[in-house]
Amino acid sequence: MRITCPLCGARDHREFTYRGAALAVPALDAGEAAWDAHVHLRDNPAGPHEELWQHSMGCGAWLKVRRNTATHEMLDVMLAEDAELAVPGEAS
Repeated sequence: MRITCPLCGARDHREFTYRGAALAVPALDAGEAAWDAHVHLRDNPAGPHEELWQHSMGCGAWLKVRRNTATHEMLDVMLAEDAELAVPGEAS
């Protein structure tokens, strides 16, 4: 599997570290239910899914990757700082 870093170009996935689903973090005062849902409740889709990866053995950039989890096809890659993160429970 290859991931195209916007700063470094196409690289083997072993240069990257998977950091989880690309979800917005609740506000600190959001309450126990919101934080419980953020930490414990996750979709496990077979198909397109947005994830955070870090180019840990390269430039260190955080990336938002849209990947098909069934085929591992990379659908889109962008710098995380330029991306909107999904809010759990809302359609993307």
